[in-house]
Amino acid sequence: MLNMDELKYDSHGLIPAVVVDARSRKVLTLAYMNRESLEISMREGRTCFWSRSRQELWRKGETSGNVQRIVDITADCDRDALVVTVNKEGPACHLGTDSCFNDRVFEGGQPAPFSVEGLYELLQGRKADLPEGSYTTYLFQKGIDKILKKVGEESTEVIIAGKAADKAETVYEIADLMYHVMVLMVEMGISVEDVRTELASRHIIDHKVKQEKAAGDGAAR
Repeated sequence: MLNMDELKYDSHGLIPAVVVDARSRKVLTLAYMNRESLEISMREGRTCFWSRSRQELWRKGETSGNVQRIVDITADCDRDALVVTVNKEGPACHLGTDSCFNDRVFEGGQPAPFSVEGLYELLQGRKADLPEGSYTTYLFQKGIDKILKKVGEESTEVIIAGKAADKAETVYEIADLMYHVMVLMVEMGISVEDVRTELASRHIIDHKVKQEKAAGDGAAR
């Protein structure tokens, strides 16, 4: 573990802190810490920064409730910058957006890597714009009954492919099913974060059950 005394602050006693969402790995904001705010962050387990505009300590979420709970803090190789990985509660930006980084400056020729979040945003755009000739537009225009029917059909296709032990076909059908489930999510206003939170709660319960079972087995012996 790195000693705090090894960190290098600028002439104003500050060190930049890039805040990253632990789940999505998305950059949320760039803020600054001094030694005191870093110590508070480590002690309380939630982000505390130094506000350069107000010249005072600033605990994220103190007034908004949008707290960032710290997973870990990592220094770069020069020890003069930090990455703070967090589980966030609510938007990171004071404008109410998920991240402070929203205004694209340049687009290169390389496609962005696929992500579930990216697909979800694309589907949201399809629902908002309803571009002509799009299959997704067709589903949204037909409504919930059509979407549910497709989810049922694709579920059946997954079962058939799985029963046949055809891995490639099963992967193909699972992808179809996931797409249609995400169309359903957008239609119903269910976010990726909603599902992720539900899965995380089950992981905690499962871990607790395993611990209790292990304790029970030990007592039985």
